[in-house]
Amino acid sequence: MHPFVYERPSSVSAAVTMASRRDARHIPPTEADAQFIAGGTNLADYMKLGVARPERLLDLNTLAEPALRQVRIGSDAIRFGALVRMGEAADNKDVRRRCPLLADSLKLAASGQLRNMASLAGNVLQRTRCEYFRETSWSCNKREPGSGCAAMEGFNRQHAVLGTSDACIATYHGDFAQALIALDASVEIEGERGNRTLAFAKLHRPPGETPNIETDLAADELITAIEVPLAPWSSRSRYLKIRDRESYAFALASAAVALDMDGDTVRGARVALGGVATVPWRASAAENALQGKVLDEAAAQKAADVAFADAKPREHNAFKIPLGKRTLVRALLETRDMKV
Repeated sequence: MHPFVYERPSSVSAAVTMASRRDARHIPPTEADAQFIAGGTNLADYMKLGVARPERLLDLNTLAEPALRQVRIGSDAIRFGALVRMGEAADNKDVRRRCPLLADSLKLAASGQLRNMASLAGNVLQRTRCEYFRETSWSCNKREPGSGCAAMEGFNRQHAVLGTSDACIATYHGDFAQALIALDASVEIEGERGNRTLAFAKLHRPPGETPNIETDLAADELITAIEVPLAPWSSRSRYLKIRDRESYAFALASAAVALDMDGDTVRGARVALGGVATVPWRASAAENALQGKVLDEAAAQKAADVAFADAKPREHNAFKIPLGKRTLVRALLETRDMKV
């Protein structure tokens, strides 16, 4: 592991100041000399592999602000502090009652030990598990811009079929992010140039020609809270995850679904897909296909077909398209049948 300096800021403003540098707004956080760490379940792993090589680590667990560790549930929104642990949010009975999708997406992620360590903000900022990214002997545009993408012609069974580019096909492996993007969540951000609120849908950047720039955050910006609005579809929601084994595995395909129903007719739908895309993926076309329709298997299948209309498979991951469609159909029908 590359040597680093370990520091423990006492407040959000102190952490931001310690990470600040003149060109911070032009540097991806993943390439900055100073990087934030909370649970360490992702960054520490990549430091051991030599993929991440920060000069300074700023431990956020010593931040004094109580709101960073609180879950607040109001009449119209659920607000998570950035340092709330995944396990705590997943086990919150009010979160599960008001919006099962949020709790499901957390409960099905990682192992119990990791969920008890990982923070919510850290979880949504996790980096890909692409083996060509993790192994420094392979070429990877995300790790070393301009070096090429070994996954294109390599073994790409785990890789993305949606949101890909000629520079990168790495999958975004998170689960919680699919729920957040489906539910129109937002994140609150504090930085050296002030505070801002950003729609979660704008947080992650598709790879395009610069896959090394993964988010809209600057190197000296810190997520402080995640807010999820509560709407008519919140209580009729669920997360379905299909994987090679039932426990502690990343999704081959997943679907985050929330429905507002009038009998068997869809008044409103929220749909996101996981395991198949380079970023948290909102399936807006599928939502539009469901609007005003009686939700039967035929309507669900049509929505699934629309959701994967632009998919671009590679040699080993073409199976993700029919699997993803079946996953979405099942998720839609099971969400329709929920008792709320």
